[in-house]
Amino acid sequence: MSKYEWALFLHITGAFLLLGGVTLAAIFSVAALRRERPSEIAALLKLTQYGVASITIGSLMALGFGVWLVDIVGYGYGDTWIVLSFVLWIVANAIGGIGGRRDKETRLLAERLAVEGDAPSPELHAGLRDPVTLALSWGSGLLFVVVLALMIWKPGH
Repeated sequence: MSKYEWALFLHITGAFLLLGGVTLAAIFSVAALRRERPSEIAALLKLTQYGVASITIGSLMALGFGVWLVDIVGYGYGDTWIVLSFVLWIVANAIGGIGGRRDKETRLLAERLAVEGDAPSPELHAGLRDPVTLALSWGSGLLFVVVLALMIWKPGH
């Protein structure tokens, strides 16, 4: 295989890991929203960590091998679709990280409540439905989809 084929393969693998992780985290988060018992919520939120690991690995692979592809193919780093992709990648990771820290606080609350009697809690449900956290987490996933769209269609190129 040529350098181009390797770079493209690894870039696309990273994109699949990234978007697969986003999907996995979203599925477990939605499932947690539908539960009452803190132990179930804690277990589901803990499973989102597998999605986060996939997002992290995929995000770094997509970026690193994407930069390599820019060099191999000869695209310009000033091309609008490349600049937008970099900016959106940074923003998606930043807001996803902030949302993830807020989700972690909710998971820790669920774990504590599970040990203390496992009774439904208005505080826990408020944490799960916090509009800021939801906007950060879902917004991050949406931005990664926009980056994918930019990579596929390369507007202006």
